[in-house]
Amino acid sequence: MSETFVTVARFQYSSEAQIVKGRLEADGIEVFLRDNITIDTDPLVSNAIGGVKLKVRAEDEKEAKKILRSIKVYAVDDEGNPIRCPNCNKQEVEMYSSIDSLKAFLSFIIGVLTTTLPFHARYKYVCENCKTEFPIK
Repeated sequence: MSETFVTVARFQYSSEAQIVKGRLEADGIEVFLRDNITIDTDPLVSNAIGGVKLKVRAEDEKEAKKILRSIKVYAVDDEGNPIRCPNCNKQEVEMYSSIDSLKAFLSFIIGVLTTTLPFHARYKYVCENCKTEFPIK
């Protein structure tokens, strides 16, 4: 039996990793988190250290990745209905934030200089199927 571990996913915050960890453990896969305590202590270092690493035993890697693909979460509206792409009508739409205006950029710079949160950002949807970008309605 191999005791080698592999990273199957990375998360910005440990709360996201804990949810997925619970799902994998419910399916009988032993899961280990790395760097979750460091990020819980200082969330701003998450990008610098590569986020929270979700690790499984090497022999469970394929099954874990299969489960991870099955729980991919896409954007939903306020009523919980999946958002559809206006171009291809697929439900494979994710929400992203962007700094694409002068106001957003200046707010970001002021926030960085004064170490205040949250920054002003605009949100948009991106279809994973056809890569169409469209605004939030």
